[in-house]
Amino acid sequence: MTYSFRWMQEDVPGAGWQELFESTWPSYQKWFLKSGDAARPELSVCRKALTRYMPELVPTWERLGHLAGGNVRVARMLSLYCPAPYVVGCSQAVWTGSEPLLVRNYDYHPDAFEGVAVHTQWNDTRVMGVSDCLWGLLDGMNEHGLVAALAFGGRKDVGVGFGIPLILRYVLETCHTVDEAVAVLERVPSHMSYNVLLTDMTGDHVVVAVAPDRSTTVERRAFCTNHQDGTGWARYLEVTRSFERERRLESLMGDPAMTSAELIRSFLKDPLYSKEHARGFGTLYTTVYRPRAGRMSCLWPDRSVDQDFDDYEPQEIEVETPDSPTDSQAESRPSESA
Repeated sequence: MTYSFRWMQEDVPGAGWQELFESTWPSYQKWFLKSGDAARPELSVCRKALTRYMPELVPTWERLGHLAGGNVRVARMLSLYCPAPYVVGCSQAVWTGSEPLLVRNYDYHPDAFEGVAVHTQWNDTRVMGVSDCLWGLLDGMNEHGLVAALAFGGRKDVGVGFGIPLILRYVLETCHTVDEAVAVLERVPSHMSYNVLLTDMTGDHVVVAVAPDRSTTVERRAFCTNHQDGTGWARYLEVTRSFERERRLESLMGDPAMTSAELIRSFLKDPLYSKEHARGFGTLYTTVYRPRAGRMSCLWPDRSVDQDFDDYEPQEIEVETPDSPTDSQAESRPSESA
């Protein structure tokens, strides 16, 4: 199986975003309607929630809705308020040496992946990262050196709140430091459980565990996978090997001889790098963010692409997964029963 990965730069949403919308909306609409249209909030409710929690994003939300033709259902989906459930797998760590960096793997099914890294300047702050839900981010960094990356928290509970990709976008649009980002994550409700790893130019770093049914917790840890408090959704944790990956990260980070280059290479090897694409949890990319240099690198076992804020080159590549799923190989993914 192959999929495309491309880099797009558009300071203000325009033709590039429209192209992304048109190519992905059929899939997003199917996801939005998974439990029926009535299961998702009305437009007035979405607007009220965005205005209350993330007012700085409202003008961009309105512009995106206009670019999408003024469709009410599109605007509701783009609010990412109380969206349909979705589940991903991730491993991520912060290197706390002389040059801080964040490295992470994103594990998901290629058919449900936008495959776009974006460079934007929507609210006078340059942001670059990997796109999701058309304007959210799976991981990213802003020009102030703040870096954020998400990992599913391994719990099936769904509540009232926003999809985490939009919350990450908001963090990077409005915050400069880890402390400021933590304050946002404590204030803005998330509809499912996620672990958010943060770092900034100073090397400060935390893991913030958000959930719809309990208080946000903040730990000064340098790595995380896909569970909270050592518990979670048993089948998902088994399929994604969350505890095994965490143990590997703990070993790597605790090795006094470890270097940042060796840590990054470890993300391209088992068990951190997953070949379970047939089950919907294969590693689709590895990103490395270097906040002091303002540089983002996207890696695969056979290639890498470097970008930075001042020299960002739009391009596209084809990526081939290590295995090709077939009907006999593929099994029901945990995300299908969330």
